[in-house]
Amino acid sequence: MLVAITRGVSPEINRCELAFLPRQLIDVKKAIEQHGEYEACLRDLGVNVISLPAEPGMPDCMFVEDPAVVVDEVAVMTRMGAESRRREAERLAPILGRFRSLRWLRDPATLEGGDVLRIGRTLFVGQSARTNAAGLVQLESLLEGFGYSVRPVEVCGCLHLKSACCALGDRTVLANRDWVNTDAFAGFRISSVPPEEPRAANVLTIGGTALVPAAYPATARLVEELGWNVRRLDISELMKAEAGLTCSSILFEANER
Repeated sequence: MLVAITRGVSPEINRCELAFLPRQLIDVKKAIEQHGEYEACLRDLGVNVISLPAEPGMPDCMFVEDPAVVVDEVAVMTRMGAESRRREAERLAPILGRFRSLRWLRDPATLEGGDVLRIGRTLFVGQSARTNAAGLVQLESLLEGFGYSVRPVEVCGCLHLKSACCALGDRTVLANRDWVNTDAFAGFRISSVPPEEPRAANVLTIGGTALVPAAYPATARLVEELGWNVRRLDISELMKAEAGLTCSSILFEANER
C-alpha cells in the first residue's frame, strides 16, 4: 500500500524560512484548509495518509519531504541546510522507524529531501544552497550498498532541485531550464515549463494522475498533453512559504517493521 506521511501547518508558518521569495502575509486558516484539501486528494487517490500534528516552534514543519530521503530499503534522515529546521528530522524519525531502518547524515553534510529526485535506482541530487557536496557523498555511501547511484545536478535561482524539475514517468523530466542544468538528465525527454510559469516544475504524480498547482493552468495543459490525468490543487497560501506539491508529503510503499 502506498503511504504518505504529512504534517499539519504550523500556526507560526509566517516565520518560515524563505530564500527566493519576498515575505508575504500567509492566511494561516486558509493555508490549513488548503493542506487539508491536499491530504483529501491523496486519500481519494488511494493513498494511506498518516497525518501528524504540527510541531510547536517549527514554522516549516509541514514540509516533511526535507528531513528524510526514503527508498525501498531504508530511510536516510537528513541534516538540513537551514539550521533552524534540523530538529524536524529528530521528530520525524520515530514514525519513519516503523517502516524503514534509519540512517543519519552527519556534520559536515547538509542535504534536504527537496533536492533529491529519485528515478528508478538513480537519485539525482541538487547542489543548492541547502545541499552540499558532503551531503551527496554521505548519501551515496549510505545507499550504494542497496544498488542506488547518486548523480549531482547543478541548481541555481531556486530553493531545491524539485523546485526546478520533476519526473513524469521514467523517461520524461518536466523542468525549468533556467534553474537546473538538464545535462544531468542525458537520455531523458526534457519537457520545459511554459515561460510564464517558471515555478510550475514541481508536479506530484501518483499512479496515472499528476497533481498540479491551480496557479499554473498552462503547465496543467502541458502535462495533460503528455498523457496524465491532471488534478489541480489550490495551494496559493502555501506557495507564499515556497511550498510545492512534493514537499508536503513523503510517499513510499508500506513495509512496516
